Amino acid sequence: MTQLSDTQAIILSAAAQRPERIALPLPDSLRGGAAAKVVGTMIAKGLLQEVEVNSRRCEPVWRETGDGHGTTLVATDAGLAAIGIEPDDADTARPSATEEPPKDPTPDAAPERASSTRTPRAGTKQASLIAMLRAPDGATIEEITAATGWQAHTVRGAIAGALKKKLGLDVTSEKVEGRGRIYRIA
Repeated sequence: MTQLSDTQAIILSAAAQRPERIALPLPDSLRGGAAAKVVGTMIAKGLLQEVEVNSRRCEPVWRETGDGHGTTLVATDAGLAAIGIEPDDADTARPSATEEPPKDPTPDAAPERASSTRTPRAGTKQASLIAMLRAPDGATIEEITAATGWQAHTVRGAIAGALKKKLGLDVTSEKVEGRGRIYRIA
C-alpha cells in the first residue's frame, strides 16, 4: 500500500467525493510551489493524472498546455485504492491529456485563488507597514516612506495591491487637519 502524506490523503479524499473524481480545488493551505510539488509527486506515483478540461462542464483548470488547452487533475484508480476506496467503473476514467507527467512542475502552475488568507512574514517591510497602519493614529505616506525607505508611489501601490487586493485588508484614509492624509487598517 502506498504511503500518503496527510495533504495527499486530503486531496484524494476530496476528489473521491466530487463528480468525475476531479482533485481541484486543492486545499487553501496549499498554493504556489508547494502545490506544484505535491501534485507533481502524486502524478509521478500514479495517484493523479492530468486530463484535458471539458469546457462544457466548466471544470477547474490546473495548468495551461502549450497549445492553449487547459488540463485538470483527476484521481486515478490507484489513487482511490491508496485511500481505501474501491473504484466504481472504468466509465469515469478519461484519457490523459499528457503522455508523460511533467518532471519538475513550475511554481506558477498552481491555479489562481480569488480568496486568500496570506500573512506577511515577521520583520519584513510589509509587516512594518501593516503595523503602522494598525496603530490607533494610523500613518501618512511620508511616515511610511521614512520607515520603509520606499518611494511614495511604492507605498501607495503596496496599500492598493498587496494589502487591499492580496491580503483583503480594509484600508481607509481620511484627511486630518495639520497632519495630512492618514491611512489606517479598519
